[in-house]
Amino acid sequence: MFSYKIEENLHLKLLTLQDAEELYKLTINSMEHLKEWLPLIVHNKKIEDTEKFIKSTMKQFAENNGFQVGIWSNAKLVGVIGFHKIDWSNRSTSIGYWLGKGFEGSGIMSKACHAFVHYALTELSLNRVEIRAAVENSKSRAIPERLGFVQEGCIRKAEWLYDHYVDHIVYGMLAEDWVSINK
Repeated sequence: MFSYKIEENLHLKLLTLQDAEELYKLTINSMEHLKEWLPLIVHNKKIEDTEKFIKSTMKQFAENNGFQVGIWSNAKLVGVIGFHKIDWSNRSTSIGYWLGKGFEGSGIMSKACHAFVHYALTELSLNRVEIRAAVENSKSRAIPERLGFVQEGCIRKAEWLYDHYVDHIVYGMLAEDWVSINK
């Protein structure tokens, strides 16, 4: 079981089926807020959909191919962050994340992302962490920029959002850079 304390009232914990109801309520209450950049979130229509997502993340963890965790602030589930998958051959991964409505702007995601990147590059001994965000998604892009990631380029028409493609900015962090930034 993965659990990571960031500070007194902020920690990350592997999602389990016991979290399904709280995660379902968070996604439903944040649907309008989240769907702009997370098109798959609209498929979360009933609690069974959330349970299916949690089961897939538990399988991902069991297969040592990354994992998704809940972000808990003051004992309340406020968002999710996770490794999409881990490429063990090249010691690299990519991170995705979202916060529920009303929890942005307080530094929660910056702290959670910092902890996740630190875990990947130190505990898992990975060499590279990547974050991709839509060009227009300034809130998501601010996280890697704040943490010192290098903007490596733009992938044109990288993601289909409902009725159009969006370009993604690719950010990368290498283990050697992380060490020098976090001395």
